[in-house]
Amino acid sequence: MAVIHDPMRVPPRTTTIYPKPFDEGFEGRLKRPLTDRLGLTQFGVNLTTLEPGAQSSHRHWHEEEDEFIYMLEGELVLVTKDGEQLLKPSMAVGFAAGDRNGHHLVNKSRYRATYLEIGTRSPNEDVTYADIDLRAEKRGGRYRFFHTNGEPYE
Repeated sequence: MAVIHDPMRVPPRTTTIYPKPFDEGFEGRLKRPLTDRLGLTQFGVNLTTLEPGAQSSHRHWHEEEDEFIYMLEGELVLVTKDGEQLLKPSMAVGFAAGDRNGHHLVNKSRYRATYLEIGTRSPNEDVTYADIDLRAEKRGGRYRFFHTNGEPYE
């Protein structure tokens, strides 16, 4: 059994796996991956902090993976095709695999916000990004990115 005594001390990841130019603008996102440190393999958990003005990702939806968000502190705006909804501490939201209503979180406040992000760890996955020329394929745990017309990003 592994224990993380202070998850906020886990070194955060500030980079993304998005290809250029979609990898820019995530400097204010701090993802602390907890799952591997705990020896878990069936689902992923990130303790994520968004600084003011930061966003969680590009608006997207997953074909195979469920996602769950639980707000810990601060306020974030959930953006979907239905508009915007304010998320506050102790609120939870789920995104079922195959639901084509893309989502992402944006910190429009003046204060940092922190949440738990929990999701399925499927070895194979297709991700569609609703507002940009990008889609992703994960095969055997490795991502590849494509234009919406199927042409690969270099």
